[in-house]
Amino acid sequence: MSASRTVSLLGSTGSIGTQALDVIARHPDRFDVVALAAGGSDPDAVIAQALAVRPALVAVASADAAAEIARALPGIEVAAGPDAVVAAAGCGADVVLNGITGSVGLRPTLAALEAGSTLALANKESLVAGGALVKAAVRREGQIVPVDSEHSALAQALRGGRADEVRRLVVTASGGAFRGRTRAELADVTAADALRHPTWDMGPVVTINSASMVNKALEVIEAHLLFDIPMERIDVVVHAQSVVHSMVEFIDGSTLAQASPPDMRLPIALGLSWPDRLADAVPGCDWTQATAWTFEPLDEDAFPAVRVARAAVAASALHPAVFNAANEECVQAFVDGRLPFLGIVDTVRSVVEQYEAPAELSLDAVDEAERWARERAAALIG
Repeated sequence: MSASRTVSLLGSTGSIGTQALDVIARHPDRFDVVALAAGGSDPDAVIAQALAVRPALVAVASADAAAEIARALPGIEVAAGPDAVVAAAGCGADVVLNGITGSVGLRPTLAALEAGSTLALANKESLVAGGALVKAAVRREGQIVPVDSEHSALAQALRGGRADEVRRLVVTASGGAFRGRTRAELADVTAADALRHPTWDMGPVVTINSASMVNKALEVIEAHLLFDIPMERIDVVVHAQSVVHSMVEFIDGSTLAQASPPDMRLPIALGLSWPDRLADAVPGCDWTQATAWTFEPLDEDAFPAVRVARAAVAASALHPAVFNAANEECVQAFVDGRLPFLGIVDTVRSVVEQYEAPAELSLDAVDEAERWARERAAALIG
């Protein structure tokens, strides 16, 4: 990669955003941050980031935070509200890294694609919720570069063969905080228990989704949409060490796996620089030390989220949006102590089964499906 690339970073104060800025800081000749977007719950963090990279635009969801940030950043445009984040996404940067959490990332995803930017996608929910709308907005091959470690691994392994040579995708799962537990052993776990991920340092929503395996369910849907592989040809295997990030099996029986220590800076660096690699993005595996990797089948009785996701995809183009929105409502209820852990996926399943999709797919239809799903989940939670 020779020329410097302009970058718009969405979700700059979150886990993905802060690690992306670390990658960029170590390669100042490669990247120029032209826009930052964040929720605004931590104005001081936004101010510090903007002073470090001097973007042309800072966008925050909170109007109150925007006023405070603007006072600290003379000479930098500061905008507020959901439209400001969409503007940051559609500013025409070479690369838009969408690290927003939740389906609120859908409109920024569409704006980035429509502006012709390369979309480094860490916001899996926007692809899950938007599905065909996101795919229709793609203007060129390779415009979406996955940043989730699993999909980055799949994209790398898929370079090893033609599309018609792929037999199946194998998505690895760490197992989260509750790997190996039976359904009965999950009855009384708490949010604090769920947040103790053994490997990854992620935000609270993603960490709880990892514990429930909803995160893996969303990733299976995302892999289906990104790589045009039918859901029945995508498997999940539990790999506690989180070193093999996913695998591609080819028709001759060969399997290509991508392996690296669990560090999100590697897929972030690839998302920013694709199809090139940044030198020394992270330290590699230490092959001088004895080690062992284990792989176990997913226990779908204890963790049925992937099964529910497969049913959602089979039902309609809008059912995945319902799945995701209902889960977001359930996760908040679990954190608040209003819903037991097992109730998360049980409630999501009920919402998905009760939903009747309209014939037409549109952005308004996605919004309405999500609104209905949240209301129905809230009613079931009581």
